[in-house]
Amino acid sequence: MKKFLSLFLLTTMLFCFFAGCTKEEEKTEIIVFAAASMTETLTELGSRYMADHPEISIVFNFDSSGTLKTQIQSGAACDIFISAGQKQMNQLDITANRDVNTEELDFILTGSRFDILENKVALAVPEGNPAGIESYDDLYQALSAGRVLLAMGNSDVPVGQYTQKIFAYYGLSEEALAEKGCLTYGSNVKEVTTQVKEAAVSCGILYSTDAFSAGITVVDTATAEMCGQVIYPAAILNTTQQRDAAEEFLDFLKSDPADAVFSAVGFTPIA
Repeated sequence: MKKFLSLFLLTTMLFCFFAGCTKEEEKTEIIVFAAASMTETLTELGSRYMADHPEISIVFNFDSSGTLKTQIQSGAACDIFISAGQKQMNQLDITANRDVNTEELDFILTGSRFDILENKVALAVPEGNPAGIESYDDLYQALSAGRVLLAMGNSDVPVGQYTQKIFAYYGLSEEALAEKGCLTYGSNVKEVTTQVKEAAVSCGILYSTDAFSAGITVVDTATAEMCGQVIYPAAILNTTQQRDAAEEFLDFLKSDPADAVFSAVGFTPIA
């Protein structure tokens, strides 16, 4: 009987020990939906953060802001949303103008939204710049003459929307350019970047940061007059179950070490 009792106590202790270890090893998972143009920087910053916070696991989902907005609206699990444009954030924010949030969606945690970064809309060319495009003015002339192929984002992608504003600034018709075969599209900025890097197009309109990460040449950047400022808003979703952890990670993204990583690739930290 004593032998049985000793074996029982030992088994119980071992069970409690391993159960305790398993519990201690459980990580708090933060799911971050972020614009594709942040892929390299956030991946690096996420790795740094997890190294210093082994109790945290960060899962990233990078895509166009429009696609991410749709996924959130459809019920995808997400704790933090960082968009490459205000429009997609506004479409999820019940406090935004109803002209933008037409469906009166309410996904943004009150008080958590802030502007984190600024980017630039860049005109980039393949190696050697075979079309000889040196500026947006050159692009205007070349598009008007129908002698270049430009890569741009789709209309539901922020970089595509900025490109449409540049067309409007120069008085260019996107429809007419498409009919002339002067345009090709990407579903996110990374696809546009790839087309330029692979010299599948004469040039492309993307973000300065993506050009830097891909090692391709920027010949011009758009002014605020041409397309407005490129501001990235960030927010916690009101559906999160990890509010404290999400707030702490966003605080890290506002820190000096994070600013250094963002600045190194061409972002301008705001927060």
